[in-house]
Amino acid sequence: CDDEALNRIYTAGVRTVQLNSHDAFIDCPTREQRAWVGDGVVHQMVHLATNRDWRLAWHYLTLGNSPRSDGMLPMSVVGEIEARGAFTIPDWSLHWVHGVYNYYCFSGDRDAVKVLMPTIERVLRWYLPYQAASGVLKDVSEWNLVDWSSVLVNGTSSLVTGLWARGLREFAEMAGWLEERGSQRWAEDLYERVRAGFEIFWDETRGSYVDHIVDNKQRPEMSQLAGALAIVSGLAPAARWGRIVDTITDTARLVVRSWIGGDQGEYSHEKTQKQLDGMYEIDWDAERQIVIAEPFMSYAVHDAVAQAGKADRLPDLYLRWSEFLVDGYDTIGECWGWGTHVHGWSCTPTRDMVFYTLGVTPAEPGYTKARIAPRLGRLAWAQGSLPTPHGMIAVEVNADKIVVDSPVPVVVDLVEQPARELPAGRHEIMLGCSTGALTSTSSKPDTSC
Repeated sequence: CDDEALNRIYTAGVRTVQLNSHDAFIDCPTREQRAWVGDGVVHQMVHLATNRDWRLAWHYLTLGNSPRSDGMLPMSVVGEIEARGAFTIPDWSLHWVHGVYNYYCFSGDRDAVKVLMPTIERVLRWYLPYQAASGVLKDVSEWNLVDWSSVLVNGTSSLVTGLWARGLREFAEMAGWLEERGSQRWAEDLYERVRAGFEIFWDETRGSYVDHIVDNKQRPEMSQLAGALAIVSGLAPAARWGRIVDTITDTARLVVRSWIGGDQGEYSHEKTQKQLDGMYEIDWDAERQIVIAEPFMSYAVHDAVAQAGKADRLPDLYLRWSEFLVDGYDTIGECWGWGTHVHGWSCTPTRDMVFYTLGVTPAEPGYTKARIAPRLGRLAWAQGSLPTPHGMIAVEVNADKIVVDSPVPVVVDLVEQPARELPAGRHEIMLGCSTGALTSTSSKPDTSC
């Protein structure tokens, strides 16, 4: 694109994920090489956006498909953590569920997805004992990490509830696609109970959702993620989405806070111990300020921004990742101001520049049809190509035209224009016509990979 800072971030994301892609998606090349079940979902999405070889995107799912006897996945697999059989991070399994959903959308492989459906259902059922009468989740056991940012999950949690509801919704969609109607109805019925109860987290004055409720009282602590997960789960009414995004991206309100990050770029042992002891020090103005998501869970924030119809704002949000590309580093680090320097879970802008800015995603499972929905925002132009099971799709966009070369039919989705479906081939779509009409020329596509 015409912004060199964004080009550097994109390239750094590809390189970072590459350095963490071995026989599994690993945490980082230095401190630890564990295969975390939650972290890997961002690695997977970067592979789906940039790599013609999707074998590791699938292998991530097969490695993670190693549930405990109670149905929940270990927080890290094929290593000493799984071997010990100790406590887990339950919400990490919900990112793995999202990884299965990604694979369904991008590969369209029915047999592969069907094999994993029983594990997904067991993960989702694990949460049922923690469902309150209102439908939302309360006092969930084990380590509810969610993010390294200072989010609050004790008591009745909007964050954990939002992740679980997203999983229910995705499971229901996949079950319907596989014609597993009983499973579909089960998940849809549960989801509706959650949606009805989720309203207790809404803060009308501030225009988003709070993190949690304690002793039946709404607490003031609010994170970016509470609003973002309300959108991506569909629990927030669509009429609120724009206001929520305005709230959670308002730089005047955002603060960086982490329960464990130190001031010198290190893990703080003192802060970590306080968290383990259940001591959460609120050192920001919880009534007015909003805690920004760390790079990992920013993928959900960016998903929410795009889902709310505001993907044109994302190029400005990507720029925050420039803080990692200093002192000679050409990779993306772990967290804002602390952590290791090569962390694949932080690379969501690389995915988003393809899926949301260039705007290419599957319109149907397996890319039998692609959606082209460029949202350049302040950018003058962007171009790129991405892999599909049928070959590469290439797109060029500027103020005057869109050029698409695709081996599959495409749905062109432009702002304030009706969607236009075009056959496989090369199309040059002129923009800015006085009548608003689109003109195109097509020819046989190049389907070589």
